[in-house]
Amino acid sequence: MKPAKLLPFLAIVALLILSSCSTDTSVRDEISAIEIPDAPEAKLIEIEIMELINAYRISQGLNTLNEHHTVKAVAFTHTDYMVEVDHVSHDNFFQRKQSLELNAGANIVTENVAYGFSSASSVVNAWINSPSHKENIEGDFTDFDISAEQNENGEWYFTNIFIKR
Repeated sequence: MKPAKLLPFLAIVALLILSSCSTDTSVRDEISAIEIPDAPEAKLIEIEIMELINAYRISQGLNTLNEHHTVKAVAFTHTDYMVEVDHVSHDNFFQRKQSLELNAGANIVTENVAYGFSSASSVVNAWINSPSHKENIEGDFTDFDISAEQNENGEWYFTNIFIKR
């Protein structure tokens, strides 16, 4: 076969091969494979934080947020990580965001983290007095949850995740 006649055939074969291989699907499968652990039972400090945040939102004329089991489970994985590495951070936020988009139907995801506060009111007040954290608390979200865990010295780490579905 002459090269000029072979070229259209090769182009069609190449298009078929390219359209049958989608990196989106493999990435989506890989992300959906991220295991979401069972969320632990809510601790009193976590319940108090959620109540304080919703009370604050009401005082600002905003809707209250619903607690969400999957959000709590994802928050727990990050708090547990921060305790393990003994460092407060937003490390791996993109993975938490993708996991919540796929497993909780989230369209928007954000989080507040903290360390060392000994009461619900102290951590919530600190977040409200920080412009970027306050922006998250006052954001246009539908659901949230929190994880609070103590390290071996009894110091608290917090991850508060907000989503909009």
